[in-house]
Amino acid sequence: MKRHIISILIENEAGALSRVSGLFSARGYNIETLTVAPTEDASMSRMTIVTSGSDEIVEQITKQLNKLIDVVKLIDISESSHIERELMMVKVRASGNTREEIKRLCDIFRGNILDVTPNSYVIEVTGEKSKLDAFLRAISEDHIIEVVRSGTTGILRGERGLHA
Repeated sequence: MKRHIISILIENEAGALSRVSGLFSARGYNIETLTVAPTEDASMSRMTIVTSGSDEIVEQITKQLNKLIDVVKLIDISESSHIERELMMVKVRASGNTREEIKRLCDIFRGNILDVTPNSYVIEVTGEKSKLDAFLRAISEDHIIEVVRSGTTGILRGERGLHA
């Protein structure tokens, strides 16, 4: 099972996301993460789907996706040199000696403290999935109040890109 990052340029219309996710569920494929946002062209959105499967299964998925009327173009960026990032916000209990310890961890992982109360911090960390997972492991579970993650998004390196 190989991890694949499928980047899709899709028409920004009602139901488009539902049709793409429906294609995955109807065929029993799992979506690990899904991000969607408008592009520089307001009529288009860029969807990034992370899934796992053999090359053959993912090829079948991409062929099925290409048949959807809303899909303009797609590429499996995991097959090429690319940059991927995920955003995570973590609300942690932080009081007494714990405050300094958490601030040090935040510095080590190049995180930003977004909100401070007398007993908590909200911390933003961006990077690859492995970095975010490592940050969570470094903070005691007892201190974690809430975790919110965006899911992976990615872009090809160099001149090549995904556009209509």
